[in-house]
Amino acid sequence: MKKIYFLKTCDTCKRIIKSISTEGFSFQEIKSEALTNDQLDELKHLSGSYESLFSRRAKKYKAMGLKDQLLSELDYKQLILSDYTFLKRPVIVDGDQIFIGSDKKNLSALKEHFETKP
Repeated sequence: MKKIYFLKTCDTCKRIIKSISTEGFSFQEIKSEALTNDQLDELKHLSGSYESLFSRRAKKYKAMGLKDQLLSELDYKQLILSDYTFLKRPVIVDGDQIFIGSDKKNLSALKEHFETKP
């Protein structure tokens, strides 16, 4: 699977997507086309946990008092399914490789992946 989950109003998503070759990728704009349970399960399988897909930068994270709670994997899953803002973005899936979010470590790995790709 070659897919990019993104938010069209997110300048960071736009910048990251622009920096890689997206030929052959399908795109899913997560605000207008919500993630399904099966899609989220597949992303979890690739990433290792729902928590790794969860964005603590979402405004609702603080507003809902989630930072003061001990969340389980099921909590992370339900929150991501309930509101697109809880998905760390962009999420780029290239086969069995997954790149989540915009932190420097992820961007370096993403850049290296696309530079070494035949």
